[in-house]
Amino acid sequence: MRINEIINTIKPKPPMTPAQSRLNSLKQGVQRSQQQLQAEREQQRQKKASEKQADLTRQAATL
Repeated sequence: MRINEIINTIKPKPPMTPAQSRLNSLKQGVQRSQQQLQAEREQQRQKKASEKQADLTRQAATL
């Protein structure tokens, strides 16, 4: 394909209305919040697992 063919087939999107823009922004905020929540939960799981591992190591050292 030639560059002109690619450029001509891609049509630019019209600008969003203020209402559409606001909805899009809110949706993106929700997605970011969900990702942050998921990351926080994973960090807590890892911390709990490492604490449990450290506990087991301490118990094994006392035997």
